Amino acid sequence: MSDRNPGTKLDLEWISKVRVNPQAVLKRAQHIQGQKLPKKQWQAAWLLKAVTCIDLTSLAGDDTPSNIHRLCLKAIQPVRYDLLEKMDMHNKGVTTAAVCVYPSRVADAVASLKAANSSLPVASVATGFPAGQTPLETRLQEVRMAVADGATEIDIVINRTLALTGQWEAMYDEIRQFRNACGDAHMKTILAIGELGTFTNVYKASLVAMMAGSDFIKTSTGKEAVNATYPVAIVMVRAIRDYFLYTGHKVGFKPAGGIRTAQESLLWLTLIKEELGNDWLSPLLFRLGASSLLADIERQIYHHVTGQYAAYHDLPMA
Repeated sequence: MSDRNPGTKLDLEWISKVRVNPQAVLKRAQHIQGQKLPKKQWQAAWLLKAVTCIDLTSLAGDDTPSNIHRLCLKAIQPVRYDLLEKMDMHNKGVTTAAVCVYPSRVADAVASLKAANSSLPVASVATGFPAGQTPLETRLQEVRMAVADGATEIDIVINRTLALTGQWEAMYDEIRQFRNACGDAHMKTILAIGELGTFTNVYKASLVAMMAGSDFIKTSTGKEAVNATYPVAIVMVRAIRDYFLYTGHKVGFKPAGGIRTAQESLLWLTLIKEELGNDWLSPLLFRLGASSLLADIERQIYHHVTGQYAAYHDLPMA
């Protein structure tokens, strides 16, 4: 991952001056969605880039050690070897960026990856995911335990109550404590944008999260009614850009929730390229939180290579 974001002091004056123009945001989002997307071999290349930015995720109540083992094997070999061979990409180390699991499944994921001799990072959600409505000490302990089990990335959730009521100092202090509990693990902060109300609130929460030392800001848990949308993403990446211009620190961006098609992954890459530039087009600064997306990307790559669409049984399960 990229250099850590050390954070800054909480700048309440900057936060109080924030105003977001919703009309301009929606117009910009429409422009991005209207972009022409690459075709043929260029599309295949962009889709492989998308694969390398995926946090391959399983956050289900019925996760078992065998499910997690299969998830890890898919992350290590996300696209069928013969398809990569036809594209001359079989020896380029194409893997997903990480696997993402619940804290109680971290040890299973670490063991599976170690057995496969893979150094792929294990990310864990924590801090009372997805609602964040558990006592602070419980949330902190959850982070420490996930790190102790071998997670090198922690996806924390903010306390939405603090954001909705404008308690920015309290929110900053909580995230600072999560950051300390992470130790050397990178911290991604989930804003749960579907529950923050306004674009202005999303921008303010993004700023506070970055000031408190988040290495990434992430749209959603995937469990809210509204997850990753392009207008909200524009608000968040503009906050990332402003923070970079103000501090010189690059913070990553992770949309998550409801991203299911190869076409959408191309739009997300386009948005990042246009708004933040090529530096962010890397798993060091951009992740896609997804579970079913990979299967669709692999189907598109199969089509590019063979000229036919795969039956579902032709491709190993994602």
